[in-house]
Amino acid sequence: MSDTIIKVSNINKSFRVGTQDVVVLKNISFEVKSNDFLIIFGPSGCGKSTLLHLVLGLEEPTAGTVTFFDKEIWRKTTEDERSEFRKKNIGMVYQQPNWIKSLSVAENVAFPLLLLGVDKTKAKEKAIEILKEVQMENWLGYIPTELSSGQQQKVALARAMVTEPKVIIADEPTGNLDYESGQELMKLLEKLNKEQGKTVIMVTHDLEYLDYSKTAIRMFDGEIAGTYQENEKEKLMDEMKSKRGNGN
Repeated sequence: MSDTIIKVSNINKSFRVGTQDVVVLKNISFEVKSNDFLIIFGPSGCGKSTLLHLVLGLEEPTAGTVTFFDKEIWRKTTEDERSEFRKKNIGMVYQQPNWIKSLSVAENVAFPLLLLGVDKTKAKEKAIEILKEVQMENWLGYIPTELSSGQQQKVALARAMVTEPKVIIADEPTGNLDYESGQELMKLLEKLNKEQGKTVIMVTHDLEYLDYSKTAIRMFDGEIAGTYQENEKEKLMDEMKSKRGNGN
């Protein structure tokens, strides 16, 4: 059995703006292996987040296919089926967490379990267990917006982890964080990958986080400009420094 869990094949994506089609993604193909830590990076506007939305089943490709755990998620599933698939298999961390403001930290983390039909008491117990893993057990009764940005992202990661998903997908999760908070979050993601075997896919424009990756994809102008394995990080960093030196 193949250890490929995601296969993106010849993806193109265009948006209709007025009377014109604006091309956002061009002939994108790649695979994600089980237990990979994939970082997709590139400048703002290069198509990174749009690509994530296609993989998540939130945005339909204009052409091409996305296969996730051997299921072609666009041609053979309904919107409700894609939603259920995400609930059971994927934990999401966004740059800006969306909280249910009337609920406490523990209740927000427990909420995805309630959506899956888990008993309220058991969901709360599981939420507390996960919050301990991210060292946020002392903030259970707080409202998330009372916390710092770094603390909120730890809680957001706990919420993503609580359903025990096979894949964690993070879209610019450190974008609003200071250096120290960003490193703390990255170390938690690294721990999930190395100690729990979670597959992590992260989008960023910040090159400093590439050191955490096992695989890296560089995007530019809607295309894949390069793919790098763990043993090619030095080559990648040299290429990026060279481009900076040339003013590109």
